Amino acid sequence: MTDEMPVGKRIKHYRDRVGMSRPVLAGLLGKSTEWLKAVESSRLQAPRLPMLLRIAQALELEDLAVLTGNSHAVPVNVYAGQRHSALSEVQTALTEYRVSGTPAAVSVPHLAERLRTAWLVRHSSSDHRTQLGALLPGLIRDAQNAVRALRSDNRREARRVLSGVYQLADFYVAYQPSPELVWLVADRALTEAQEADDPYVIAGGAWAMVQALRDAGRWEEAISLATDAQRQLHPYLDTAPVDWRGMAAALDAEIAYVQARRGRHGEAWAHWEAANDVAERLGADYRHTQTSFSQSVLKAHAVTLGVELRRSGEAMRAANSFDAVAIPSLARRGRHLIEVARVHALQDDRIGALTLLERSQRVASETISYNGFARDMLLELRKRPPTGRAADVRDLCSRVGLAA
Repeated sequence: MTDEMPVGKRIKHYRDRVGMSRPVLAGLLGKSTEWLKAVESSRLQAPRLPMLLRIAQALELEDLAVLTGNSHAVPVNVYAGQRHSALSEVQTALTEYRVSGTPAAVSVPHLAERLRTAWLVRHSSSDHRTQLGALLPGLIRDAQNAVRALRSDNRREARRVLSGVYQLADFYVAYQPSPELVWLVADRALTEAQEADDPYVIAGGAWAMVQALRDAGRWEEAISLATDAQRQLHPYLDTAPVDWRGMAAALDAEIAYVQARRGRHGEAWAHWEAANDVAERLGADYRHTQTSFSQSVLKAHAVTLGVELRRSGEAMRAANSFDAVAIPSLARRGRHLIEVARVHALQDDRIGALTLLERSQRVASETISYNGFARDMLLELRKRPPTGRAADVRDLCSRVGLAA
């Protein structure tokens, strides 16, 4: 290859070299075969950095420069994050297919309690990814065995739990160099919920899938799925447990995020207002376990909308309207602090961005280490550190896992 070779031809070269068909690679990326063909033939512009990273990961390339043609090596894990030490064990549990043998009996109520505890651990641990990595392999295997072993209504209950396990696993596999696992767990969460025929669990599976669709740029599909899941919940909201209303509103918040990502200001804020109305009615003490939906998280969501819409003034006003400590989930609080850092970065306030990233690292060390926005901001800060803070930037980069 030559340095002048277009990105699309480079993608095709390395896809052919590993023997991967165009439909397979497109599927791993959450894109259509026609889209990939257009990229490879240069009928579409070269993908942006996040998609190039996913392509590099899918093709198992260690150096992003082989796709971009840059003369200097750009290690993929600089942008994408390191592979967590427990990922292989979680992946093995997810892809251990068994078609024979009699699974051991498993207590579904006990499984449900283990799942409930795992959610609490996820929200209360600064090293939540490590904690989940230790719990998930056993939970996945036992919940799968329960579905295989049980029949009738007992199997439906087991499917509800298994869908919840996959919904939890979605938080673990996200932002790691195995994008195919994100699609795998999101699809399984939704499928198991549909087999259980439970509108609330279906909505939880849809919520996970909406995020995968959003990050793949499949915005219309994401909005359609979230709207359909809400529609299934609506007939029950007057009499169902309070979490059903929380889930319906969390889906509105996700639609708002999708609309902001695509630059639709009015639609984004309309759905945020709908979600916020529910949060106000549910009260200051309400928290939804899976989605973290609450009054404080809706305020954090407003910051994200402002950032995605590139309206830093709106985002800053939202950030100043409440204290991040009000967010009880450490992982979600850490993510919010990264979003506030993005606001400062938009305003070229490098000291503010660094300060917020340092706070995020102290609150939830494994959130910032796997967050692409945070890593990107740190790379920029390393190139152009605030006056007198170069050593602080290098130290934070080291703690996050960005090698010098």
